[in-house]
Amino acid sequence: MKRMAGLSALALIISSTSGCGWLWGEDGYFRDRGSDYLQANQTAPMQMPPDVSAKRLDPLLPIPRNVADDTFKGEYEVPRPLPLSATAEASDFSLQKSGESRWVLAQRAPAEVWPVARQFFQDNGFQIVEERPQTGEFNTSWQRFDELSGSMAKRLSTTSSADSETRVRVRIEPGVQRNTSEVYVVSVQRPAGSTSEVGFPNSSTNTGADAALVDEMLASMTRSAEKGGSVSLLAARDFDAPSRVSMSEDGSGNPVLNLGADLDRAWTSVGRALEQGQWRIEDINRSLGLYYINLAEKAEKKDDEPGFFSRMLGTAPSKEEREARAERYQVRLSKVGDSVQVTVEKDINTVAPADVARRVLTEIQDNLG
Repeated sequence: MKRMAGLSALALIISSTSGCGWLWGEDGYFRDRGSDYLQANQTAPMQMPPDVSAKRLDPLLPIPRNVADDTFKGEYEVPRPLPLSATAEASDFSLQKSGESRWVLAQRAPAEVWPVARQFFQDNGFQIVEERPQTGEFNTSWQRFDELSGSMAKRLSTTSSADSETRVRVRIEPGVQRNTSEVYVVSVQRPAGSTSEVGFPNSSTNTGADAALVDEMLASMTRSAEKGGSVSLLAARDFDAPSRVSMSEDGSGNPVLNLGADLDRAWTSVGRALEQGQWRIEDINRSLGLYYINLAEKAEKKDDEPGFFSRMLGTAPSKEEREARAERYQVRLSKVGDSVQVTVEKDINTVAPADVARRVLTEIQDNLG
């Protein structure tokens, strides 16, 4: 231990002296080695024996094209990498596969995907005979290939008999991440002219036809997104709007909002109702079914930024001021039988005052209609 302390002291004394160029200078031990690679020599690529077949290996870290050549003299500053453009060019719709199953993953809420998927099948000649927006499903009627659009008939004829009829079920489910969707397509066939009913399987059995439908739908959705296709707000609202909405009270007299919907669609519709309301959503917890709101702050808008004079004069409230006036509550969604109950709490152990809870739930109810 004493020896280490002595060596450290000796190193400190040496480094503090004026003659330390051998240590820190241009030719010193701790010199900057950032440009050493410019002096490196290129060697011939490794050659494999003629009787050995090898898979081509691409370099993991290729040398950029805009570095200095061997004629460059002096210090060289490595240029900053260009920003990646892959994210900006990525589509909102992508194909997902698992075994024989194929489906479309959309970076949009189910309510926005519903009208787009529905329009695709209508444009290709399918007649929609049954719709259940609350469960995210719609079915088409039995149709021959010659009743569909030319491109669709040609595509399906390669996977099924030309003298058969096809019926399709489309299911749109909320994705794992918020504001994403998964679109599944299942088709069934029967001989043309037959009157027998064929039920839809739980998973794809006619993989060729289903894959063709998914591929065509994905291409159509991608083209629509590139053209800036609009979303029908009315259709979006109808998609996950609960079939029944009623206000009641629990055994303790606390207000309760009852929604006739499954938990996934109730979560989406309540979230949209809160976003359209007058209060700010500060956080969410999907696994617990909680929206955290602040009644003292207005709802966040995309274009809400402090004005020029607010920034100059400092009139925008500080973080301490916002914390002092905060009125935080949590909106809880609970599955009860075939419906969902929405309640308002101060925290996990305390219910909100009845007047506050009724005010929040009434706002949600009005925005659901």
